[in-house]
Amino acid sequence: MAIETERKFLVKNNLWRVPGIKGISLKQGYIKNAVESVVRVRIAGKTGYITVKGTTINASRLEFEYRIPVKDAEEMLEKLCKKPLIEKIRYTVWFKGFEWVIDEFSGQNKGLVLAEIELDDRDRAFEYPGWIGKEVTDDPGYFNSNLIINPKPC
Repeated sequence: MAIETERKFLVKNNLWRVPGIKGISLKQGYIKNAVESVVRVRIAGKTGYITVKGTTINASRLEFEYRIPVKDAEEMLEKLCKKPLIEKIRYTVWFKGFEWVIDEFSGQNKGLVLAEIELDDRDRAFEYPGWIGKEVTDDPGYFNSNLIINPKPC
């Protein structure tokens, strides 16, 4: 069993964009998108994934992710996933010993930039980078699975 605990924040400025930072293109869609669980298909660069996630409770949830052939992922995105798909560039930034994942959205969520930090415990202490804005961990409107239903362009 895999449990994911992450906190999510709006990004308030571009100070995270360090020289030479490179992102990876992600395209993802949802086969199932319900309160109790989601089934997501993703292409990250040239790798396909299928992921099953449970209900989020206090920033944690069950998560099972598996690599699949990219051709299968492409077909699932085209034929099985609800539209529109989520499109974004994902960057990784290290700050004070923690890995931050920054997603810069395009498509219907163009302009939205979110940062996530995975923790072993929701209450674990960490220092906030100067580019972190409002926390949206507990706002389901910022779950990727909900951004296809109710986009939040900026």
